[in-house]
Amino acid sequence: MVDGEASLLSLITLWTFVALPFAALIAAVPIAWGWGLTALDATVAVVAYLITGLGVTVGFHRYFTHGSFKTRRSVRVALAIAGSLAVEGSVIQWVADHRRHHAFTDREGDPHSPWRYGTSPGALAKGMFYAHCGWFFDREKTTNRARFAPDLLADRDLRVADRLFGPLIAVSLLAPALIGGLVTWSWTGALTGLFWGGLVRMALLHHVTWSVNSVCHVVGSRPFVSKGSDRATNFWPLAVLSLGESWHNSHHADPTGARHGVLRGQLDPSARVIWIFERFGWAWDVRWPDPVRLANKRSVGH
Repeated sequence: MVDGEASLLSLITLWTFVALPFAALIAAVPIAWGWGLTALDATVAVVAYLITGLGVTVGFHRYFTHGSFKTRRSVRVALAIAGSLAVEGSVIQWVADHRRHHAFTDREGDPHSPWRYGTSPGALAKGMFYAHCGWFFDREKTTNRARFAPDLLADRDLRVADRLFGPLIAVSLLAPALIGGLVTWSWTGALTGLFWGGLVRMALLHHVTWSVNSVCHVVGSRPFVSKGSDRATNFWPLAVLSLGESWHNSHHADPTGARHGVLRGQLDPSARVIWIFERFGWAWDVRWPDPVRLANKRSVGH
């Protein structure tokens, strides 16, 4: 728990909040296997999760928001489409929201800080819900795109991708159904493809991504010094599912870095994908971590 600012009850509540949905999903897989879940469904769901998840982590986050590397037009467009298929918001709005988060981290103006209502168990529970998903539906606090993402608004390709967000939602849901239906040549295959590859995959990815907003500002370690009110944490249980995004304290210490898992043993699948892009010539000027700079940001006792 960050700085011991919340009670044991809050800690238990938060861990339940994180663990229960995943436990339910894990329990559902063997129960459903063979009649409601097939090897095809699982494969489609995993592949769709990786494509859309990396579209967010590598594309929306590390490339479009922070400029962690440079790439060619075709890759830029592909990343914008893949990230949009995650259905977490259109590319320009997503980037504007996240840049605003970094500009006002955990203080007035942050679109999704879990500390907005206070530090008591009740206030923190309310703040966690808001940070996790409540803010997403609060359109009165919509981020000013012209202020926080003028570079994306000036890009014609990204404006088109942004306008196509609605149709891309349909593609994200219907493509797994189409694959399931064509491979099995049945309506049952189409329905289970829609459920596991579309709905369940999307819900899991949303929960994981939003947990970075909520959980990774309350629970975890802080090996690096943060500026001002910034309470971002590293939360290792989500490292793999978040594709490396839950090394959130490390990211806030070096926002433009292409790798977030900068310490020994910290898995960061998104950084590995960027490394592969670099090897194939699809990415260049990659901002890999600077050991000297990171050493200067280490917290006392780490």
